[in-house]
Amino acid sequence: MPHAIQRRGVAAFFATLALFGTGAMAQASDKPLRVVLPVGAGSGVDTIMRAAAPSLTKALGGQGVVIENLPGAGGITGASVIVRAPADGQTIGVVSNNHVVNPSVFKKMPFDAVNDITPISVVGATPFVLVVNPKVPAKNAKELQAMLKAKPEAYNYASSGNGTILHLAAAMFLDAAGAEARHIPYKGVGPMVADIIGGQVEMGVLAVPAVQGQLKAGSLRAIGVMGKTRVPSLPDVPTLAEQGFPAVDIGGWFAVVGPAKLPPAEVKRLHAAVVAAFATPETKDAMAKQENIIHPMTPEASLQFFKTEQERYAALVKKASITAD
Repeated sequence: MPHAIQRRGVAAFFATLALFGTGAMAQASDKPLRVVLPVGAGSGVDTIMRAAAPSLTKALGGQGVVIENLPGAGGITGASVIVRAPADGQTIGVVSNNHVVNPSVFKKMPFDAVNDITPISVVGATPFVLVVNPKVPAKNAKELQAMLKAKPEAYNYASSGNGTILHLAAAMFLDAAGAEARHIPYKGVGPMVADIIGGQVEMGVLAVPAVQGQLKAGSLRAIGVMGKTRVPSLPDVPTLAEQGFPAVDIGGWFAVVGPAKLPPAEVKRLHAAVVAAFATPETKDAMAKQENIIHPMTPEASLQFFKTEQERYAALVKKASITAD
Protein backbone atom coordinates (compact mmCIF):
# COMPACT_ATOMS: atom_id res chain seq x y z
CA MET A 1 0.00 0.00 0.00
CA PRO A 2 1.30 3.46 -0.81
CA HIS A 3 2.33 4.80 2.60
CA ALA A 4 1.03 8.29 1.74
CA ILE A 5 -2.53 6.99 2.12
CA GLN A 6 -1.87 6.08 5.73
CA ARG A 7 -0.41 9.48 6.57
CA ARG A 8 -3.10 11.60 4.95
CA GLY A 9 -6.28 9.68 5.54
CA VAL A 10 -6.81 9.71 9.30
CA ALA A 11 -7.56 13.42 9.66
CA ALA A 12 -10.07 13.33 6.82
CA PHE A 13 -11.77 10.31 8.35
CA PHE A 14 -12.45 11.90 11.74
CA ALA A 15 -13.30 15.28 10.26
CA THR A 16 -16.04 13.70 8.20
CA LEU A 17 -17.39 11.71 11.12
CA ALA A 18 -17.59 14.98 13.01
CA LEU A 19 -19.54 16.45 10.13
CA PHE A 20 -22.08 13.64 10.38
CA GLY A 21 -22.26 14.14 14.11
CA THR A 22 -23.63 17.66 13.52
CA GLY A 23 -26.53 16.27 11.54
CA ALA A 24 -25.22 17.15 8.07
CA MET A 25 -26.51 13.90 6.53
CA ALA A 26 -26.83 13.58 2.79
CA GLN A 27 -30.30 14.12 1.40
CA ALA A 28 -31.85 11.39 -0.71
CA SER A 29 -32.35 11.96 -4.41
CA ASP A 30 -35.17 10.48 -6.46
CA LYS A 31 -32.59 9.49 -9.05
CA PRO A 32 -30.16 6.67 -8.17
CA LEU A 33 -26.46 7.43 -8.00
CA ARG A 34 -24.67 5.93 -10.99
CA VAL A 35 -21.31 4.42 -10.04
CA VAL A 36 -19.20 3.59 -13.10
CA LEU A 37 -16.44 1.01 -12.67
CA PRO A 38 -13.86 0.81 -15.50
CA VAL A 39 -13.30 -2.86 -14.56
CA GLY A 40 -15.12 -6.14 -15.02
CA ALA A 41 -17.51 -7.81 -12.61
CA GLY A 42 -15.72 -9.82 -9.94
CA SER A 43 -12.56 -7.72 -10.02
CA GLY A 44 -11.07 -6.26 -6.85
CA VAL A 45 -12.61 -2.80 -7.25
CA ASP A 46 -15.96 -4.32 -8.21
CA THR A 47 -15.97 -6.51 -5.10
CA ILE A 48 -15.08 -3.54 -2.92
CA MET A 49 -17.84 -1.29 -4.23
CA ARG A 50 -20.54 -3.95 -4.16
CA ALA A 51 -19.68 -4.65 -0.53
CA ALA A 52 -19.90 -0.92 0.29
CA ALA A 53 -23.02 -0.17 -1.79
CA PRO A 54 -25.66 -0.84 0.94
CA SER A 55 -23.81 1.43 3.37
CA LEU A 56 -23.38 4.07 0.68
CA THR A 57 -27.14 4.06 0.05
CA LYS A 58 -27.73 4.61 3.76
CA ALA A 59 -25.12 7.39 3.92
CA LEU A 60 -26.84 9.10 0.97
CA GLY A 61 -30.07 9.24 2.93
CA GLY A 62 -31.64 6.33 1.07
CA GLN A 63 -30.63 7.27 -2.47
CA GLY A 64 -30.23 4.17 -4.59
CA VAL A 65 -26.85 3.14 -5.97
CA VAL A 66 -26.50 1.54 -9.40
CA ILE A 67 -23.12 -0.01 -10.21
CA GLU A 68 -22.20 -0.19 -13.89
CA ASN A 69 -19.20 -2.18 -15.10
CA LEU A 70 -17.56 -0.74 -18.23
CA PRO A 71 -14.21 -2.52 -18.67
CA GLY A 72 -11.90 -2.16 -21.63
CA ALA A 73 -8.68 -0.54 -22.85
CA GLY A 74 -7.00 -0.70 -19.46
CA GLY A 75 -9.81 1.28 -17.83
CA ILE A 76 -9.99 4.00 -20.49
CA THR A 77 -13.44 2.90 -21.72
CA GLY A 78 -15.12 3.35 -18.35
CA ALA A 79 -13.12 6.42 -17.40
CA SER A 80 -14.23 8.11 -20.64
CA VAL A 81 -17.83 7.74 -19.50
CA ILE A 82 -17.01 9.24 -16.11
CA VAL A 83 -15.26 12.32 -17.49
CA ARG A 84 -18.06 12.98 -20.01
CA ALA A 85 -20.89 12.63 -17.50
CA PRO A 86 -22.86 15.73 -16.40
CA ALA A 87 -21.20 17.44 -13.43
CA ASP A 88 -24.35 17.18 -11.31
CA GLY A 89 -23.25 14.66 -8.68
CA GLN A 90 -25.43 11.90 -10.09
CA THR A 91 -22.60 10.01 -11.83
CA ILE A 92 -19.34 9.08 -10.14
CA GLY A 93 -16.74 6.43 -10.77
CA VAL A 94 -14.17 4.35 -8.97
CA VAL A 95 -10.70 4.23 -10.51
CA SER A 96 -7.43 2.64 -9.49
CA ASN A 97 -3.72 2.94 -10.27
CA ASN A 98 -4.18 2.23 -13.97
CA HIS A 99 -6.04 5.52 -14.36
CA VAL A 100 -2.83 7.48 -13.80
CA VAL A 101 -0.57 4.87 -15.39
CA ASN A 102 -2.33 4.99 -18.77
CA PRO A 103 -1.10 8.46 -19.84
CA SER A 104 2.47 7.17 -19.72
CA VAL A 105 1.70 3.92 -21.53
CA PHE A 106 -0.68 4.96 -24.32
CA LYS A 107 0.48 7.37 -27.02
CA LYS A 108 -2.96 8.99 -27.23
CA MET A 109 -5.51 9.49 -24.47
CA PRO A 110 -9.11 10.69 -24.99
CA PHE A 111 -8.97 12.72 -21.77
CA ASP A 112 -6.61 14.17 -19.17
CA ALA A 113 -6.38 11.69 -16.29
CA VAL A 114 -6.04 14.44 -13.66
CA ASN A 115 -7.62 17.61 -15.04
CA ASP A 116 -10.75 15.97 -16.49
CA ILE A 117 -11.89 14.48 -13.18
CA THR A 118 -12.83 15.76 -9.73
CA PRO A 119 -11.23 13.61 -7.02
CA ILE A 120 -13.72 12.90 -4.22
CA SER A 121 -11.58 10.56 -2.13
CA VAL A 122 -8.72 8.12 -2.46
CA VAL A 123 -10.43 5.59 -0.21
CA GLY A 124 -7.82 2.97 0.47
CA ALA A 125 -5.60 0.27 -0.96
CA THR A 126 -5.05 -3.45 -1.38
CA PRO A 127 -1.59 -4.93 -0.71
CA PHE A 128 0.40 -6.67 -3.44
CA VAL A 129 2.55 -9.77 -3.04
CA LEU A 130 5.29 -11.24 -5.25
CA VAL A 131 4.59 -14.93 -5.81
CA VAL A 132 6.33 -17.82 -7.57
CA ASN A 133 5.48 -21.33 -8.68
CA PRO A 134 6.38 -23.73 -5.81
CA LYS A 135 8.92 -25.52 -8.03
CA VAL A 136 11.01 -22.34 -8.25
CA PRO A 137 13.98 -22.97 -5.92
CA ALA A 138 14.06 -19.43 -4.51
CA LYS A 139 12.46 -19.13 -1.07
CA ASN A 140 13.01 -15.40 -0.54
CA ALA A 141 13.75 -12.20 -2.46
CA LYS A 142 17.54 -12.44 -2.24
CA GLU A 143 17.50 -16.01 -3.54
CA LEU A 144 15.14 -14.98 -6.35
CA GLN A 145 17.44 -12.08 -7.22
CA ALA A 146 20.44 -14.42 -7.39
CA MET A 147 18.52 -16.90 -9.54
CA LEU A 148 17.44 -14.23 -12.02
CA LYS A 149 20.87 -12.62 -12.24
CA ALA A 150 22.57 -15.96 -12.78
CA LYS A 151 20.52 -16.61 -15.93
CA PRO A 152 19.39 -13.29 -17.41
CA GLU A 153 16.16 -13.58 -19.43
CA ALA A 154 15.89 -17.32 -18.73
CA TYR A 155 12.81 -16.78 -16.59
CA ASN A 156 9.35 -15.33 -17.21
CA TYR A 157 7.01 -13.19 -15.17
CA ALA A 158 3.29 -12.77 -15.75
CA SER A 159 1.04 -9.73 -15.52
CA SER A 160 -2.64 -9.03 -16.05
CA GLY A 161 -1.80 -7.03 -19.17
CA ASN A 162 0.87 -4.88 -20.75
CA GLY A 163 1.21 -1.56 -18.91
CA THR A 164 -1.08 -2.55 -16.04
CA ILE A 165 -0.20 -1.85 -12.43
CA LEU A 166 0.73 -5.51 -11.90
CA HIS A 167 3.18 -5.20 -14.79
CA LEU A 168 4.69 -2.06 -13.27
CA ALA A 169 4.91 -3.66 -9.82
CA ALA A 170 6.93 -6.59 -11.15
CA ALA A 171 9.10 -4.21 -13.17
CA MET A 172 9.73 -2.23 -9.96
CA PHE A 173 11.07 -5.33 -8.22
CA LEU A 174 13.26 -6.30 -11.19
CA ASP A 175 14.68 -2.79 -11.31
CA ALA A 176 15.44 -2.80 -7.59
CA ALA A 177 17.02 -6.25 -7.90
CA GLY A 178 19.09 -5.31 -10.94
CA ALA A 179 17.71 -8.41 -12.64
CA GLU A 180 15.92 -9.33 -15.85
CA ALA A 181 13.01 -11.59 -16.79
CA ARG A 182 10.76 -11.92 -19.82
CA HIS A 183 7.34 -10.29 -19.50
CA ILE A 184 4.32 -12.43 -20.43
CA PRO A 185 1.12 -10.34 -20.44
CA TYR A 186 -2.27 -11.98 -19.93
CA LYS A 187 -5.83 -10.77 -20.44
CA GLY A 188 -6.78 -10.61 -16.80
CA VAL A 189 -5.76 -12.01 -13.43
CA GLY A 190 -7.43 -15.43 -13.75
CA PRO A 191 -5.33 -16.76 -16.67
CA MET A 192 -2.24 -15.20 -15.13
CA VAL A 193 -2.69 -17.06 -11.82
CA ALA A 194 -3.50 -20.31 -13.62
CA ASP A 195 -0.26 -20.24 -15.61
CA ILE A 196 1.93 -19.39 -12.61
CA ILE A 197 0.39 -22.35 -10.79
CA GLY A 198 0.86 -24.52 -13.88
CA GLY A 199 4.49 -23.52 -14.25
CA GLN A 200 4.18 -21.91 -17.68
CA VAL A 201 5.60 -18.77 -16.06
CA GLU A 202 7.68 -18.64 -12.91
CA MET A 203 6.42 -15.58 -11.06
CA GLY A 204 4.23 -12.49 -10.90
CA VAL A 205 2.80 -9.82 -8.64
CA LEU A 206 -0.82 -10.10 -7.49
CA ALA A 207 -3.21 -8.50 -5.03
CA VAL A 208 -3.23 -10.49 -1.80
CA PRO A 209 -7.00 -11.25 -1.88
CA ALA A 210 -6.62 -12.81 -5.35
CA VAL A 211 -4.17 -15.48 -4.12
CA GLN A 212 -4.97 -16.07 -0.45
CA GLY A 213 -6.45 -19.50 -1.18
CA GLN A 214 -3.57 -20.58 -3.41
CA LEU A 215 -0.96 -19.46 -0.88
CA LYS A 216 -2.73 -21.36 1.87
CA ALA A 217 -3.02 -24.48 -0.32
CA GLY A 218 0.63 -24.28 -1.34
CA SER A 219 -0.03 -23.99 -5.07
CA LEU A 220 1.79 -20.65 -4.96
CA ARG A 221 4.65 -19.44 -2.76
CA ALA A 222 4.87 -15.89 -1.44
CA ILE A 223 8.28 -14.26 -1.84
CA GLY A 224 7.47 -10.88 -0.29
CA VAL A 225 4.87 -8.21 0.32
CA MET A 226 5.31 -5.19 -1.97
CA GLY A 227 4.40 -2.50 0.59
CA LYS A 228 6.07 -1.13 3.71
CA THR A 229 4.15 -3.28 6.20
CA ARG A 230 3.31 -6.96 6.50
CA VAL A 231 -0.17 -8.28 5.75
CA PRO A 232 -2.25 -9.67 8.67
CA SER A 233 -3.24 -12.82 6.77
CA LEU A 234 0.41 -13.45 5.81
CA PRO A 235 2.23 -12.69 9.07
CA ASP A 236 5.25 -14.82 8.20
CA VAL A 237 5.80 -13.22 4.78
CA PRO A 238 8.26 -10.33 5.10
CA THR A 239 8.06 -7.22 2.96
CA LEU A 240 10.55 -6.77 0.16
CA ALA A 241 11.82 -3.72 2.04
CA GLU A 242 12.67 -5.99 4.99
CA GLN A 243 14.56 -8.25 2.58
CA GLY A 244 16.85 -5.50 1.33
CA PHE A 245 14.74 -3.78 -1.34
CA PRO A 246 13.51 -0.55 0.31
CA ALA A 247 12.64 1.07 -3.03
CA VAL A 248 9.84 -1.45 -3.62
CA ASP A 249 6.68 0.17 -2.28
CA ILE A 250 3.57 -0.32 -4.38
CA GLY A 251 -0.02 -1.41 -3.85
CA GLY A 252 -3.38 -1.25 -5.53
CA TRP A 253 -5.26 1.87 -4.43
CA PHE A 254 -8.81 2.82 -5.36
CA ALA A 255 -10.47 6.23 -5.50
CA VAL A 256 -13.92 7.73 -5.98
CA VAL A 257 -14.01 10.48 -8.60
CA GLY A 258 -16.50 12.57 -10.52
CA PRO A 259 -16.32 14.51 -13.77
CA ALA A 260 -14.43 17.80 -13.90
CA LYS A 261 -16.02 20.94 -12.45
CA LEU A 262 -18.18 19.05 -9.97
CA PRO A 263 -19.75 21.72 -7.72
CA PRO A 264 -18.07 22.04 -4.29
CA ALA A 265 -21.36 21.25 -2.53
CA GLU A 266 -21.61 17.97 -4.43
CA VAL A 267 -17.98 17.11 -3.71
CA LYS A 268 -18.59 17.73 -0.01
CA ARG A 269 -21.81 15.66 -0.02
CA LEU A 270 -20.31 12.72 -1.86
CA HIS A 271 -17.07 12.74 0.12
CA ALA A 272 -19.00 12.67 3.40
CA ALA A 273 -21.16 9.80 2.15
CA VAL A 274 -18.18 7.75 0.94
CA VAL A 275 -16.29 8.15 4.22
CA ALA A 276 -19.39 7.25 6.23
CA ALA A 277 -20.10 4.22 4.04
CA PHE A 278 -16.63 2.79 4.55
CA ALA A 279 -16.80 3.44 8.29
CA THR A 280 -19.82 1.20 8.98
CA PRO A 281 -19.12 -2.08 10.81
CA GLU A 282 -20.49 -4.08 7.87
CA THR A 283 -18.22 -2.46 5.30
CA LYS A 284 -15.21 -2.44 7.62
CA ASP A 285 -15.65 -6.17 8.21
CA ALA A 286 -15.92 -6.86 4.47
CA MET A 287 -12.83 -4.76 3.76
CA ALA A 288 -10.81 -6.52 6.48
CA LYS A 289 -11.70 -9.93 5.03
CA GLN A 290 -10.47 -8.72 1.63
CA GLU A 291 -7.25 -7.29 3.18
CA ASN A 292 -8.23 -3.80 2.01
CA ILE A 293 -6.83 -0.97 4.14
CA ILE A 294 -9.25 1.94 4.37
CA HIS A 295 -7.89 5.46 4.98
CA PRO A 296 -10.02 8.01 3.07
CA MET A 297 -8.30 11.19 1.89
CA THR A 298 -9.82 14.63 1.52
CA PRO A 299 -10.59 15.78 -2.05
CA GLU A 300 -7.62 18.17 -1.89
CA ALA A 301 -5.19 15.49 -0.71
CA SER A 302 -6.61 13.09 -3.30
CA LEU A 303 -5.86 15.53 -6.11
CA GLN A 304 -2.25 15.88 -5.00
CA PHE A 305 -1.98 12.10 -4.63
CA PHE A 306 -3.17 11.62 -8.24
CA LYS A 307 -0.52 14.06 -9.49
CA THR A 308 2.26 12.45 -7.45
CA GLU A 309 1.31 8.93 -8.50
CA GLN A 310 1.14 9.89 -12.18
CA GLU A 311 4.65 11.33 -11.98
CA ARG A 312 5.96 8.28 -10.12
CA TYR A 313 4.56 5.82 -12.66
CA ALA A 314 5.74 7.92 -15.60
CA ALA A 315 9.30 7.58 -14.36
CA LEU A 316 8.92 3.82 -13.90
CA VAL A 317 7.32 3.34 -17.33
CA LYS A 318 10.14 5.26 -18.98
CA LYS A 319 12.83 3.37 -17.10
CA ALA A 320 11.30 -0.02 -17.97
CA SER A 321 10.51 1.01 -21.58
CA ILE A 322 6.89 -0.06 -21.22
CA THR A 323 4.49 0.70 -24.08
CA ALA A 324 0.92 -0.31 -24.84
CA ASP A 325 0.19 -3.14 -27.22
